[in-house]
Amino acid sequence: MNLAELLARAGRSEPDRAALFLGERQIATFAALAGQAAALAGGLRHLHGLQPGDRVGLVMKNCPDYVVALFGAWWAGLVVVPLNAKLHAREFAQALEDSGAALCFATQDLLASLPSDGPVVVEAGSADWQRLLAAEPVAEPHPQEMDSLAWLFFTSGTTGRPKGAMLSCGNLLTMTACYFMDVDPIGPGEGLLHAAPMSHGSGIYILPFMAAAATQVVPESGGFDPAEIAALCRHHQQISLFAAPTMVRRLVRHPEIAAGGLLGLKTLVYGGGPMYVADSRDALDVLGNRLVQIYGQGESPMTITALNKARHLPGPNQEQRLASVGIAQSLVQLRVADEEGRPLPVGESGEILVRGPSVMLGYWQRPDATAKTLRDGWLFTGDMGVLDAAGYLTLKDRSKDLIISGGTNIYPREVEECLLTHAGVAEVSVIGRPHPDWGEEVVAFVVASDPALDAAALDAHCLETIARFKRPKHYRFVERLPKNNYGKVMKTALREALAGES
Repeated sequence: MNLAELLARAGRSEPDRAALFLGERQIATFAALAGQAAALAGGLRHLHGLQPGDRVGLVMKNCPDYVVALFGAWWAGLVVVPLNAKLHAREFAQALEDSGAALCFATQDLLASLPSDGPVVVEAGSADWQRLLAAEPVAEPHPQEMDSLAWLFFTSGTTGRPKGAMLSCGNLLTMTACYFMDVDPIGPGEGLLHAAPMSHGSGIYILPFMAAAATQVVPESGGFDPAEIAALCRHHQQISLFAAPTMVRRLVRHPEIAAGGLLGLKTLVYGGGPMYVADSRDALDVLGNRLVQIYGQGESPMTITALNKARHLPGPNQEQRLASVGIAQSLVQLRVADEEGRPLPVGESGEILVRGPSVMLGYWQRPDATAKTLRDGWLFTGDMGVLDAAGYLTLKDRSKDLIISGGTNIYPREVEECLLTHAGVAEVSVIGRPHPDWGEEVVAFVVASDPALDAAALDAHCLETIARFKRPKHYRFVERLPKNNYGKVMKTALREALAGES
């Protein structure tokens, strides 16, 4: 099934319902949006000669035209290659070349970052864009199978060369179904606010909202602004949004939101990085029972586990549940396994494996990487975790981030959770450093909210909470932590900084 069928259906069943907003201003109804996608598909075919299966890059900041480009490409049977607007010009060139993109849609602010010898570039809103929208429309979305490639997602590339995860129509429809089953129902008159990049989780979540004929709302800023989000939630009502944990912290700490919550917010789905228990409690206190946590990867988009609103509620096991990422979503199987992929008993730490129709087809033109990651039907995520008897999964760390000191495993996240309970710590990241006697030693990079904070205070705090051998042996106080374009801390950069000291 072609993903554009979701828009085609909405255009027929709810032609006059508002489909797309820029801030508070309506941009299109569902009938108009479907008509634009059909015309864009015709322009891509007839004016540019693109054929089903060709790749189309999306180098665009968040804007209403992003939705038109996305569904227009799918309507024509093309594969979208969404790229984060914050990438470097070198990274844009690399991904466009690797994917073999035949054409690239771009917003005006990013044109200068695109390679001159790359694919044909069409600027959103330009005369070339208008010519595409004036083309003879393709009457129906091009027929697609469930295993037809639809979305080529390049990993964030914190280490090594980014790989293109090949996501099929079936992968993304599985994610769509799991949203309704495991994340949140979507009713008439509701909407999705795109505060996070549409090239990533926020853009993927367009699909369940399109399936429900719900509105897409793009902030006028095209980015993340807590005051603007608060105003849009009040205006639109029953609004949902996807946010990384760093964004959730900024929302909760904004004076207006901290004082009165987010009126009009229905659901805040968070994921894409570790959400510490203290931050979850702060968010629940300020926002109320509106939180859902999801755990997924680009290789199984937004669809491995979920901790829904009910499982955030107070109860005898709330602390343990908030420390987890929830239970397996309905259409996937979950396993914690040893290096050979054999399941481990409850309570033992191992690599997280997932199997099901959400798992990618493989890596684009990377058969060796595909064979290493997809084995016997299972996706080897590279993440470490523990399952409890009730099926709740608690993340430990990426397998490469595990610290082994004196033959004992130390999970950086556990140490980070401990340090974040100190009132003087704003952010922290823990890594291992080679040690001649112990193999590795624990080092903490700390962003302090209290300028008087020192290592002795943090050491005493750790000794009250965690085993002595787990506490950091060294503290590095920094103004900020290095992060990639998706807000994830780049531990490789921290390791490089330590290596430079030796």
